Amino acid sequence: MLDTVVVGAGPNGLTAAVELARRGFSVAVFEARDTIGGGARTEELTLPGFRHDPCSAAHPLAVNSPAFRSLPLERYGLEWLHPDLPMAHPFPDGSAAVLSRSVAESAASFGPRDAGTYRRLIESFLPRWDTLARDFMALPLTALPRDPVTLARFGLVGLPPSTWLMRRFRDEKARTLFAGLVAHVMAPLGGLATSAVGLVFALAAHARGWPVARGGSQSISDALAGYLTDLGGTLHTDFEVKRLDDLPPARAYVFDTSPAALARIAGFGRYYEGYRYGPGVFKIDYALDGPVPWTAEEPRTAGTVQIGADSAEIGAALHAASRAGRAPDRPFLITVQPGVADPTRAPAGKQVFWAYGHVPGGWTGDLTDAIERQLERFAPGFRDRILARATAGPPELAARNANYVGGDIATGAVSGLQILLRPRLSLFPYATPHPAVFICSSATPPGPGVHGMSGHNAAKAVWRRLRQSGG
Repeated sequence: MLDTVVVGAGPNGLTAAVELARRGFSVAVFEARDTIGGGARTEELTLPGFRHDPCSAAHPLAVNSPAFRSLPLERYGLEWLHPDLPMAHPFPDGSAAVLSRSVAESAASFGPRDAGTYRRLIESFLPRWDTLARDFMALPLTALPRDPVTLARFGLVGLPPSTWLMRRFRDEKARTLFAGLVAHVMAPLGGLATSAVGLVFALAAHARGWPVARGGSQSISDALAGYLTDLGGTLHTDFEVKRLDDLPPARAYVFDTSPAALARIAGFGRYYEGYRYGPGVFKIDYALDGPVPWTAEEPRTAGTVQIGADSAEIGAALHAASRAGRAPDRPFLITVQPGVADPTRAPAGKQVFWAYGHVPGGWTGDLTDAIERQLERFAPGFRDRILARATAGPPELAARNANYVGGDIATGAVSGLQILLRPRLSLFPYATPHPAVFICSSATPPGPGVHGMSGHNAAKAVWRRLRQSGG
């Protein structure tokens, strides 16, 4: 009998498997697709030689992850490449605000009236970032906080809606960039704890940047898998699990799946029926004949570029997709241009480019024209650079990754209490009705993103259970 079986070879499932194998437990991972990776994959989606990331591409949370930082992933080929600027946010007048590794440079890009406010906000937490990140990403508490005072101070600032925090800024540049940071998790700007979302992304940029992985996001998954194999774990791909009986006998089962899939496989009935899924996304991967022709200078060297004219436009786009049930006329876009840091992604002189906008969950329309009209506002002539495109709306994204229910790449709405307590209102989110079954996907805290912390936290619950049962 195995100690642990993990279902799903995404970053969280692989991290949970590694953490358990490191502690001497026997582990086998089963993945429904013929390759591992989940939301961290790399494929030639458009033309030969153009290596695209179908989901995650830039990795502020991965490079700052306490789980990943504790693992020797560089020995297994993972190398972080940093663009000159982690992120830029251009405006219609040709200017831009930036997230730089330098707090002062970022603050200066917001203008003199907000520079001091931003510096004071960030510098109150940045010196304690590593401890804060560990404590914040372990909530609900899987361990006692190492710095409860800083965590409490962060909670006072982060728990209110981002619209409250944005009132500290007097000009639109700072408000718009911060609104865009919140929109990375597709959360309404007025939602609970959305200030914390924006702050985490900003602090991550100043602490260690927003890098890309050399060769593509698949490198993260491959490094985890390589380490797991060296620890004695086994990987089985092309193995779809429909019932628990499909799996070999084990003392514990850990699911890197959506709550709906886990309930179906484990026979939990309506246990997760209150879990809400959020808006979907419409994503386009481009093969370009050269770099994006941004009007502003700063985006030309930034790995990630946010597209939204102002905070009101971003808020309207989020409202349309999450509340009004329609695709926005001017979608807020998150774009990544890996080639500014990693020239291996495309043939010489060419570029890969990645963009998505928010749409209602399950939406079946085509957002291509709206996305490209938005891009043309900030990069005139963009369409002339397109060699090929690969589009994926909610149905295609859900078909690629079963965790993305309705095209929701966050594996659940990041709003209301569900931003903190997911997949149920419980202090033990990784446990299930079956004492030997656990969940470790992005549907559990700390939520979406490639950071492995959901898997890390779930693994703690599993090895405590195994120790209690005599392992």
